[in-house]
Amino acid sequence: MKRIYAKLLEQPGIILAGFALFGTVALALAFDFTKDQIAANERSATLSRLNALVDHQTYDNDLLADTLELPAAALGSADVVTVYRARKQGTPVAALFTVTAPDGYSGRIRLIVGVNADQTLAGVRVLDHKETPGLGDKIDVEKSDWILRFNGKSLQNPTHTGWAVRKDGGEFDQFTGATITPRAVVNAVKNTLDWSQQHFNTLFQQEVKP
Repeated sequence: MKRIYAKLLEQPGIILAGFALFGTVALALAFDFTKDQIAANERSATLSRLNALVDHQTYDNDLLADTLELPAAALGSADVVTVYRARKQGTPVAALFTVTAPDGYSGRIRLIVGVNADQTLAGVRVLDHKETPGLGDKIDVEKSDWILRFNGKSLQNPTHTGWAVRKDGGEFDQFTGATITPRAVVNAVKNTLDWSQQHFNTLFQQEVKP
């Protein structure tokens, strides 16, 4: 009788183990079948974001393959900085820096900062943030056009003291009830321009690391 009970108790465990094994195999197969498509989608999404700042007709190299990584500290970034380099017949067109402002109101703010070869800004976009909805999230182009005001700016326009929010004596608007967020973005963009002005030519001479 005990053996019959033992067998009855074993059956649910065997069935559950079978389902678990089936689920694991199914997930592995699904990942294997879709991983190439996922990678292609991610590549397309990244390229679309970069092309929003630098027109794809202005360069002829593979932007996603022509990249470098820079130490975070060099640009005051919270994370390692990836740089996408745009060239036309080998001549530098623009560099697109993915920098992370460390000092947003609710933490880090990831940005793409596009810098043209003449050291004017091709544009700036926010990639990721956790700023307060309705206040700090106006840095997102989906929420307001504030971020577009960087277009065409440079270290000469405005001048050095102008690279701050108005509350700090600069030329960039802050948001009502939210100064920390735009201040963090302005500082991150200026740090990128400072670095680019000093290193732009050598940046394009460095080899891509596999």
